[in-house]
Amino acid sequence: MTLLARDLACQQAVELITDYLEGTLARKHRRRLERHLRACENCSTYLEQIRASIALSGQVDPDRLDPATREGLMDLYRKYRS
Repeated sequence: MTLLARDLACQQAVELITDYLEGTLARKHRRRLERHLRACENCSTYLEQIRASIALSGQVDPDRLDPATREGLMDLYRKYRS
């Protein structure tokens, strides 16, 4: 596939996914991303994986996690925040 100046590379598309899902992506960039997603099976799959992760994470009940899992998640969060 030949990239034109208005096209996105996969790395650029992945960087826009969060804003796209949150609805904060400017219309111009949203159209470019959607065009890329229609043509790129890998990025479309990635988008669906992120959507599934968001849906599943909303089903996690922190009170039902075993202490080791809860502490592991908290450690990841602390590392992310620092």
